[in-house]
Amino acid sequence: MSVIKIPEILLPSDEIDKSKWSVIACDQFTSQPEYWSALDNYCGCVSALRIIYPEIYIGKGEDERIKKINDTMKAYLDGGVFKTVKGLILTVRKTAFGHRRVGLIAAIDLENYSVKEKLAIRPTEAIVEERLPVRIKIRENASIELPHALLLIDDAEKTVIEPLYNRKGNLKKLYSFDLNMGGGSLEGYLVDDPQDVIKKLEVLGSKENALNKYGSEEPFLFAVGDGNHSIATAKACWEAIKTKLSAKETKDHPARYCLAEINNIYDEDLIFEPIFRVVFGAGEDLINELKNSLSGQSALKIVYKGKEYQVNVPENSALAIKNTQAVIDKYVSGRCGVTQDYIHGEENLLSVAKAKDGVAIFMPKLKKSDLFSYVAKNGVLTRKSFSMGEAQEKRYYYECRKIK
Repeated sequence: MSVIKIPEILLPSDEIDKSKWSVIACDQFTSQPEYWSALDNYCGCVSALRIIYPEIYIGKGEDERIKKINDTMKAYLDGGVFKTVKGLILTVRKTAFGHRRVGLIAAIDLENYSVKEKLAIRPTEAIVEERLPVRIKIRENASIELPHALLLIDDAEKTVIEPLYNRKGNLKKLYSFDLNMGGGSLEGYLVDDPQDVIKKLEVLGSKENALNKYGSEEPFLFAVGDGNHSIATAKACWEAIKTKLSAKETKDHPARYCLAEINNIYDEDLIFEPIFRVVFGAGEDLINELKNSLSGQSALKIVYKGKEYQVNVPENSALAIKNTQAVIDKYVSGRCGVTQDYIHGEENLLSVAKAKDGVAIFMPKLKKSDLFSYVAKNGVLTRKSFSMGEAQEKRYYYECRKIK
C-alpha cells in the first residue's frame, strides 16, 4: 500500500468566518497567555480554537477541557459546520515576514512511521515525552483531527509541488482568506490529478532513490519538519486501536492515517529558524555551567537580566544543539523549581525571559541542506532543534478529517 492516501477533507462551510476559524498550532506561545487570551476574544464561538488544546493550558483542568473539546467536535460534525472535499489540496501560505510556503495536504499511512525503525516517514527530533499524554487523551476519543504537522520531501528537481503551483490558476480554488494574529494569508486549491502526484512521491521514496542519495536502501520519503509530537501521538493511538481490529478493518481504518502538509525542503521560502531555550529559576550558575562544559569555534549568545554573555560551542550546528541541550537538561533535572521552555523568535525569547526573570539561550541555526543526510545516517536530532519559520509563521489549523 502507498505511503499516501487521498483523503476526504473537512473544510469549514461557506457560512463560517474563515479568519476566525483558522488558528495557530497548539504548541506555540506556550509562555504567553496574553496571545491566547486575545485569540479567544477574537474568535468567538465557532472556531478551530474550540477543538484544539493550546499547550499553555496543560495541567489546568485537563479532563474537563478535553471532554469539552471532544463534545464540540461531535457538535460541529452534527451541526453543519463542515463541508467535505475528497482529494489533495495545494496550499499557499503567505506570512507577514514576506515568506511564501507552498504545500500539499494529504493523508499519510502511519504504518510507514516509526521512532525506532528506519521507515519511509521519519521523525527528525527526539520526542518530549511529557507532551504526549494530553494529546493522546484528546485523540483517543476524538472524532476528527486537525493537522499542524509539516512533512518535508527531498526533491531537488522540484518534481512534485512546484509544477502544481505553477499552474494553480487552472485548479479549483477552495479557499482564500487572511489569517488572524499576524499570521498572513492562506489559499487552497484542489489538485486535479492526485494519482500523478502520488506516483511522483513514490519515486522519491523508492529504495533506488534512497541508495543514490543516502547510501542506504531503506526508503526515506518524508522527514517530519514540524509536528513531530502530533505524528507520534497519531501513531500511538493507531497502535492501540489496531489491536482490536481484524485484518480487513485494519486496512482502511481512518485512524491508520494522519492528515499533514507536505513541503519541499528545496523551497527557497522554506526558512529554518532556531528554537531558543529559556530557563526559569536559573541564574549565572547555569551560564557558568555552560561555559565550563562546552567548547568550540562558534559562539552561543545568552542574555540574563539585560546582560549578554558568550559561550563557545562546536561549529557543527547539530552537535552544538545536542551538547547545549545536554547541559541544560542536567542542570534542570538536578534542581527543584527550575524549568525550561522552548521559544520561537528573538523578541519573544527576550520578552519571556525579562517578564519571568529567566536565562535566555539563543540556540544555533540548523542548516536545512543537512537535514535528510543527517537523519538518514544518525537518526533523530536533539528535540526542538529547529523550526520552520518564526512563531507567527507556524501552521494554522484549517483542514480537518474524520478519524472515527
